[in-house]
Amino acid sequence: MKVLVVDDDVVSRMMLMHLIDSSGHYEIVEAEDGADAWQQLSGGLRPAACFCDLRMPRVSGLELLQKVRDDAALAALPFVLVSSANDRETVERATRAGATGYIVKPFEPVDVRAQLDALAVLQAAPLPAEDPAATQARLGIDAQRLGAYLAGFETQLLAAGPELETLLREGQRGEAAVRLERLRGGCATLGLTGAAGALAALPSSAAALAPMLGAACDAVRRQARRIIV
Repeated sequence: MKVLVVDDDVVSRMMLMHLIDSSGHYEIVEAEDGADAWQQLSGGLRPAACFCDLRMPRVSGLELLQKVRDDAALAALPFVLVSSANDRETVERATRAGATGYIVKPFEPVDVRAQLDALAVLQAAPLPAEDPAATQARLGIDAQRLGAYLAGFETQLLAAGPELETLLREGQRGEAAVRLERLRGGCATLGLTGAAGALAALPSSAAALAPMLGAACDAVRRQARRIIV
């Protein structure tokens, strides 16, 4: 799998490249900043995934992400943002912008491997979901209402991430399991069968939680695009 690593800080870039390389068989392409990455991508580079620093001169990580999502040939590229910022607002902003995952600096090997494992699952096949028309019929709602429900549920998933991570790090697995089960139930109600399965079991660590929720958010967005208004 070819992976693009983007970071204007040479040390951070080399460290991330080392962690990715030590996690499996990956062909790594590097870019010194967002502008360099966009030049390579617009020139035909097609990696299986991109790990990109959030704050960079010229073209920031969020700006590069927006360019990628606005390009039809690149829109589905799994995109993991990396940053020293770990506040809830920044993480939610990254996910709303379409980030597949988020890693906090300084890098931990377990966090990088968790993201790579999640990307491998997404590369294999998107999470299955019920046909939106069948969901509408089952719930007795129209397409517009289903779209609103999916948008609201995505917001719920985004808000749940930091809260669940805190609970897991504090050892409150019982409460975390209850909250995760509510999210799983929401997935099932909205016809997101694959996402419901992905959230069926509480992960062993907080590091493995973000990829799970990221995959669920990806399933929500895919389902919203399938709705015929």
